[in-house]
Amino acid sequence: MKNKIEIIELGKMVEVHLADGRTLEGPRGANVEEFLTAVDEDADKPIVAAIVNGDLRELRYPIEIESTIKPVTTSSADGARIYRRSLTFLLEFAFLQLFPKGKLTIDHSVGSGGYYCQVKGREALSVEELEMLKNRMQAEVTRDAAFIREEVPLEEAIRHFKKLGHQDKLALLAHRKKDYLTIYRLGDHMDYHHGYMVPSAGYLRWFDLKASEGGFVLRFPRRHKPTELLPMGDYPQLINAFRQYGDWLRKLGIDNVGALNNAIAAGREQEIVLVSEALHEMHIADIAQEIASRHANLRLILIAGPSSSGKTTFSRRLTVQLLARGISPFPLELDNYFVDRDKNPRDENGELDFEILEALNLPLLAEHLQKMVNGERVQMPRYNFKTGVSELGEEIQLREGQLIILEGIHGMNPRLIPEFLSKKAFRIYVSALTQLNLDRHNRVSTTDTRLIRRIVRDARERGYTAKNTISHWESVRRGEKRHIFPFQENADLMFNSALVYELAALKPFAEPLLRQVPHGTPEYIEAKRLLAFLEWFLPLNADLVPENSIVREFVGGSVLKKFKWWMGK
Repeated sequence: MKNKIEIIELGKMVEVHLADGRTLEGPRGANVEEFLTAVDEDADKPIVAAIVNGDLRELRYPIEIESTIKPVTTSSADGARIYRRSLTFLLEFAFLQLFPKGKLTIDHSVGSGGYYCQVKGREALSVEELEMLKNRMQAEVTRDAAFIREEVPLEEAIRHFKKLGHQDKLALLAHRKKDYLTIYRLGDHMDYHHGYMVPSAGYLRWFDLKASEGGFVLRFPRRHKPTELLPMGDYPQLINAFRQYGDWLRKLGIDNVGALNNAIAAGREQEIVLVSEALHEMHIADIAQEIASRHANLRLILIAGPSSSGKTTFSRRLTVQLLARGISPFPLELDNYFVDRDKNPRDENGELDFEILEALNLPLLAEHLQKMVNGERVQMPRYNFKTGVSELGEEIQLREGQLIILEGIHGMNPRLIPEFLSKKAFRIYVSALTQLNLDRHNRVSTTDTRLIRRIVRDARERGYTAKNTISHWESVRRGEKRHIFPFQENADLMFNSALVYELAALKPFAEPLLRQVPHGTPEYIEAKRLLAFLEWFLPLNADLVPENSIVREFVGGSVLKKFKWWMGK
């Protein structure tokens, strides 16, 4: 006898389960936003999206089956990205309404919470025009204008952007593998933005526009205070570093990802790599020359920067340039000055905090620096990471006039070194400050570049999965915001370690690692986002990358990995 199969009709109502154990019931097909209006959440952390059954979804996503839902607020990384992306779309819309002949470019982020923007095709916006622009945006917020999400055939999107003369978007879409494009509409305005958005302008209540350095800053809240705008600081060193990189991109003729893809498709990979690396080497040589010109008054070179910024390779390439000028620096490893683990400070969660300055034995470091610059012999410490105890290391004695290179995350912090050395120190800040955006309105995050670098390196050197690296990344970022970024402007010079071609070279290494992150884990959402981002890049053969490149620090094969210039000196 055959089993009888019954057709069960779905009911009109559906349940959703929240992470805190609460269960909500509503009409089947109602969107996430409607369900979450019943949730009493913290008003200071606005909800802008949700994780539905393990996937990040927009608030307009319809609930058709019984689901688990976790609200996503602007205090989270995903929520902050959604808020800022939506605000950029609103800015673009309002700008086009008021200044249809101008071209708006979203350039890069600024530390106080904002994006530096430039206007081309007309003069920079005056203070009065910025106020008009802000008021136009505010009007859309007040009327809660809807952001309509649509999937359109790729050919239709190409025709639309061709009509508008958006060559950057046309170049980007020329290599798209999917036959559709997700676009957003606000009134008659339609554009592509990489990633999810809020349902309407009413969510975007916290923003401002301020003139800055020939352009302006679109200001928005930082994650730790999602309904406040922080005071706007000055970042002349950072702005100069971004501008230098912009000049490099213009020399290469590649100012967006579409242009990079076109160059790769045309067989220009080797040219791109060689010229990019030459620009790096030229800048490192200039820094070495600056140090050489001050050599008589210097005793210490401090190098700092966030995770995966390429500090190690930079330090060694700088050393090569200094050696070519007859200067042989001594590399002092800051990690050997950790205090014993039982004396290590703990963070607010009771966990050992290895990134706080007090995790270092500062009195011992000061004593050793004093002796070293005086030409005395010093018994170096060697920190045993397995036992968590400082042991005796080698004895060293510097030659007269020999410089010390000290690399570590606290290098720009004035408390790191004794005051007597402060005026004898040369400070270099290193970070990957990419300005190669997808197009004029879709910026590439410098943080994403560093995370992809780290995922590739962690897998190769430490055997970590992408899940491991992603799970730890939030903690790394928290440490950077506390201990590195506040001091970056103390640098004498900044070195931008970004390379125009690097994401194309990292793509073949990163994608297989990201695809292994299991669905249903918090890290899966981030892996999926990074995979979608990397889809925009054509791959570049890593065999073309020179053996001394900063990219080699992450993909492997660096000739500088075992470079020991101090040995035998």
